[in-house]
Amino acid sequence: MTASISDNLLHWYDSHARALPWRNPPGAAVPDDPDWPYRVWLSEVMLQQTTVAAVKPYFEKFTKLWPSVCDLARASESEIMAAWAGLGYYSRARNLVKCAAAVATRGGFPETEAELRALPGLGAYTAAAIAAIAFGKRAVVVDANVERVAARLFAIAEPLPAARKAIRARADEITPTRRAGDFAQAMMDLGSQICTSKAPRCLLCPLAPQCAGRLTGEPERLPVKPTKKPKPERRGTAFWIERGAGRAREVWLVTRPGTGMLGGMRALPDDGWSARADGSGAAALAGKTEELGAVRHTFTHAHLTLRVCRMVSSSAPPGEGDWWPAEKLDEAGLPTLFAKAARLALAAG
Repeated sequence: MTASISDNLLHWYDSHARALPWRNPPGAAVPDDPDWPYRVWLSEVMLQQTTVAAVKPYFEKFTKLWPSVCDLARASESEIMAAWAGLGYYSRARNLVKCAAAVATRGGFPETEAELRALPGLGAYTAAAIAAIAFGKRAVVVDANVERVAARLFAIAEPLPAARKAIRARADEITPTRRAGDFAQAMMDLGSQICTSKAPRCLLCPLAPQCAGRLTGEPERLPVKPTKKPKPERRGTAFWIERGAGRAREVWLVTRPGTGMLGGMRALPDDGWSARADGSGAAALAGKTEELGAVRHTFTHAHLTLRVCRMVSSSAPPGEGDWWPAEKLDEAGLPTLFAKAARLALAAG
């Protein structure tokens, strides 16, 4: 059964693999290209908790700006953070900076999982994926898609996260030595295209005859997920501080602290909502304000309603920051939350 699972899946992958800008064609040898591991690493970091559709334009932008890991290592953190803006989960971008520097210093990416794990920001999944896809090493690659496929294939009914040990063990059983990178990507594609969270397309699945979850009649029940806790509601205020008019109109932007939420990103000044709930940052920007409305944004841990207040000032507010041309605000690299707030302010005139 084990051999037939990997063989059947790879046969399916040969005909149904997604064509992605960071992928090698099915069955092809690992490219003899020093930049190949860089492309694999970059794509895997970007794909964490993000969709393929969202990642494609960012991957193309990054590889155009920085074709190699050494190019990326020479870029400033502010440049990389600005280019990352909108992709979310900004700790990934900060780790990208650290990892690029470490790889450039050592002269390239290591090939083993253990050595890859020692690089900044690389967890078990990312290290395994790079080892398998970039270097052709046998590695057990388990992301959310693989987790779902394995749980259904072997009818693992133990609830998550406790089930992950059994899921990994089963994934290890069916991972082949040959074409380990293709197998990992085939499992990912199967999970994203066929064995989906809701309404899995079992009639099209190459593993349907071996799937114990399908025999239960309710494969969509697996894996069993813990009950989600409701996300708390948070509130805050962002300040649109402007001077000038027309093409000379400028807005005051700050750079957020390097650690914490949206760390290191350019942003509108705010009342400190991300660090505290008492609004104690507002006093530093005291003055006549006009409320323009509010924007909503959802983080992994909370929902946020952010009021946007406009202030007109001919002098720079307290603290460090820069005046930025309002008509070129899309070049500032604002994270999605503050880009929403900026759009609201610009629409208000």
